[in-house]
Amino acid sequence: MNLFGTRALVTVGAAELIRGLHADHGPLMFHQSGGCCDGSSPMCYGEGDFIIGDRDVLLGRVDPGGDVPPVPVWISGSQFKVWQHTQLILDVVPGRGAGFSLEAPTGQRFLTRSRVIPDAQLAVLPDPLTGAEVEAGAELPEAYPPVEWTGLEGAEEACRVVILD
Repeated sequence: MNLFGTRALVTVGAAELIRGLHADHGPLMFHQSGGCCDGSSPMCYGEGDFIIGDRDVLLGRVDPGGDVPPVPVWISGSQFKVWQHTQLILDVVPGRGAGFSLEAPTGQRFLTRSRVIPDAQLAVLPDPLTGAEVEAGAELPEAYPPVEWTGLEGAEEACRVVILD
């Protein structure tokens, strides 16, 4: 499987937390925060608890495994313009989650890691869907299984996503 075939991946640790949250809250979704109240954290919501706008962009879907359905990963259209050359990797670290995100009381928090998508891979990566296209019934992208962060090519050069205002 070409791990650069998507703009969103999930680590094994984050997938484990997603499975636990799914057991408590049902189907989930992520929206990459734009830096307001909770910095630039990936926010985990119950499916439908965050309204996706027509111009929001579906980065991809992650498959946390088990009986959990694929989880969509969204970003605002304006943020996507900045991050369109970047793959976001949802990871988990110890700490308090963002106030509105479902993992807040677990003692863990989701963290976005990133890596630049090589030009050759970017050239063949399909355009992501917008909220309007998904609402209109567009075919959803393949969901990608969990990955080991340390096993990702380029991981040693990656850093946390930081959005500067």
